[in-house]
Amino acid sequence: MHDYFLKLFLILLSARLFTELSVRLKMPPVIGELLAGVLLGPSLLGWVEPVEGVRLLSEIGIIMLLFEVGLETDVKRLVKTGLKSFAVAFIGLNLPFVLALWMAYGLFKLPLLTALFIGGTLTATSIGITLRVLVDLGRQDSVEGQIVLGAAVLDDVLGVILLALLYQFSQGAGIDLIYAGRILLSMLGFFVLAPFAAKLLSFVIHRLYRRSEAPGLIPTTIVALMMLFAWLAHEMGAPQLLGGFAAGLALSRRFYLPFGAFLATDPDFAHEIEAQMKPIIRLFTPIFFVTVGLTLNLREVDWSSPFVWLFSSGMLLVAVAGKVLSPVFIKGSWLQRWAIGLAMVPRGEVGLIFAELGRQSRIFTNEIYAGMILVIALTTLVTPFVLKGFYSKYQGRL
Repeated sequence: MHDYFLKLFLILLSARLFTELSVRLKMPPVIGELLAGVLLGPSLLGWVEPVEGVRLLSEIGIIMLLFEVGLETDVKRLVKTGLKSFAVAFIGLNLPFVLALWMAYGLFKLPLLTALFIGGTLTATSIGITLRVLVDLGRQDSVEGQIVLGAAVLDDVLGVILLALLYQFSQGAGIDLIYAGRILLSMLGFFVLAPFAAKLLSFVIHRLYRRSEAPGLIPTTIVALMMLFAWLAHEMGAPQLLGGFAAGLALSRRFYLPFGAFLATDPDFAHEIEAQMKPIIRLFTPIFFVTVGLTLNLREVDWSSPFVWLFSSGMLLVAVAGKVLSPVFIKGSWLQRWAIGLAMVPRGEVGLIFAELGRQSRIFTNEIYAGMILVIALTTLVTPFVLKGFYSKYQGRL
């Protein structure tokens, strides 16, 4: 038991050190956390194994990560950017999915469920990384910036639903359309009921917060709410992580229910929730990303195998092309379309969640899992540098 605390110490400390290093090198923090897991795990030092306690904290980290994604989702942005964002999100979701499915199932002769999971992994867009790059460049309020952020929000919502559906396929008896219909209805029911329940509970928490004299009420009650919604999601036939997303979406200060004025939504209170929850989220989510690195055993990958390199190269091509071509049918200059397409490329944390669930479900072999991690890491790491170079050259013409 005492070894567990040492492992937790190593995970948290290495995640922090590699995060600091990544930020100083102008790289996304998620890359540092992933590398920390690779260093500590069987790929290099072999000091830490993903034991049950670590996996439990990792699952809590996933729920909190999806809670943060929901908390930062801006539904109003979708309305403002309208059809352009929808077109970019629709093509950016379906094109890489179809191309990856065709390549995995048709060319590499992989099982259909494996090919579906590979396609699902490549549909993601990391709104956090995209937003960070656009803010650093001062382009978050530009025309292309608004379209990208609206499309990334929609990608997140659709990606989470696709993730939930594929996860249920992996846990059930394979691909069954009737079963899929039941799951979609269950998830739809959950999404209909969850925001109302969360708004009502947040109203109660708000009243308690006004009257409470003891510190720590918001973190305690919001974490309890996340755990409740994770359990509720599971009971309604959806993955637990969907509960975290729904709770975050309902509590977001940028999400309002129709006829919800009676709940007395307070943007200041929503901001207080966000401010007090971020330190807790920042504590748990790195455990998930380090665990992803821990479960990746690069020593077991046959790097001399042509399959690993052909598979990684093919999926990288699909991952980039599927997003770069996503704005091809919208109106605007070609430079704007290039900027939008490039900004949609990073897969980041959402892609890692897909890949990890594929590995946990034993749908991905070690070679496929390693290949997907390489693709996600490259799209996440390289794209910010490409975007910065693009804007430094063409910003005056946009």
